[in-house]
Amino acid sequence: MDQAGVDGARVDGAGVEQAGVRVVVAVKRLRAAKSRLGPALGEQERSALVLAMLTDTVSAALRCPVVASVHVVTADPAVVAAARAAGAVPLTDPTDSLNDALAHAADQLGAERSVLALQGDLPALRPTELTAAVSAAAGGRAAVADTGGTGTTMLLAPAGTALDPHFGPGSAAAHAASGAHLLGGGWPGLRGDVDTVTDLGAAVRAGVGPATAALLDAAGTPATVSAHEHGVVELRTDAGSLLRCYESAAVLGGWLRIHVGQRVRVHAGTDGAVFLLTAAITAPG
Repeated sequence: MDQAGVDGARVDGAGVEQAGVRVVVAVKRLRAAKSRLGPALGEQERSALVLAMLTDTVSAALRCPVVASVHVVTADPAVVAAARAAGAVPLTDPTDSLNDALAHAADQLGAERSVLALQGDLPALRPTELTAAVSAAAGGRAAVADTGGTGTTMLLAPAGTALDPHFGPGSAAAHAASGAHLLGGGWPGLRGDVDTVTDLGAAVRAGVGPATAALLDAAGTPATVSAHEHGVVELRTDAGSLLRCYESAAVLGGWLRIHVGQRVRVHAGTDGAVFLLTAAITAPG
């Protein structure tokens, strides 16, 4: 039976470390994370979402047969605790830069094993997607662009090759310019990082992992659709409050049809505006 070694790498029953990719995830301090979700979520809600998405990302990566270990580099104690609970190995971040943190972690892990830098906000990631991406890289340095095609969600450097990360605005082009091959697989979970409310809705439609699903389920206010016409949805919460939102909030949550009497969970921002309607959320297999 496989088990974890002292550095988080998988070892077999005889204590021999298994071959595989070492995954590195860099996470900012929570107070600075996901600022683009600020209009919809307060600091506490954003922090909880970051930790839930990290948990689902780490869990999916650890279920990937080509992954030997997952390491989370961060300077935030809450992220360290969440990473450890999810089965990852925390690494100290001595820098103020995402790219410097990833490069430092890759150096710590050594050049004898392939290193894969992965974004920590991939709540709909499937292990099969990560396996397919590593296989498609065919032993070369490769990257996966985000859904929009401009950012990067994954960067793989084979053994003996520098990671050379260029995450940030326009990172897909920057990684390509640095010699990384941009992989073309569909992989919606691997490409679906969450920076905006629209991204979150897309992840919900794809099927988020259990930690993110539980968070959204607990955070949403139970309500019933009381009216729906001309693109506007009227909602009556279980506490008796009347809310209205545009149909786009329902579309983001994965609803193809809205009808009177339908039970939903309402997600409202710090300004009280409804930005997402969800129901039971399916976790990826």
